[in-house]
Amino acid sequence: MSAMKVSSALLLALTLLCTCGLAAGEDNTELFMDFLQTLLVGSTEELYEGPLSNYDVNADAKAAMNELKSCIDSLQPMHKAELVKLLVQVLGSQDGA
Repeated sequence: MSAMKVSSALLLALTLLCTCGLAAGEDNTELFMDFLQTLLVGSTEELYEGPLSNYDVNADAKAAMNELKSCIDSLQPMHKAELVKLLVQVLGSQDGA
């Protein structure tokens, strides 16, 4: 997948999350971190049952999420592992805050 396609899919997903979180008045940081964790190591079904369970995700947004998940799943294992390590680091710094 091209870098532009990945960037576009990620931007769409982040926009969706921020919009949903702001509309619901939730803690965007927690929602975002749950979303990222599930996106990196979970399935699209887990996204809809977990971080996105409070939202009505339409067919176009689901298609975008499927494409984004596909992009993430196609990363080289080394790169995906580094993203997971970064997420763990960020989550650990939040616990200390």
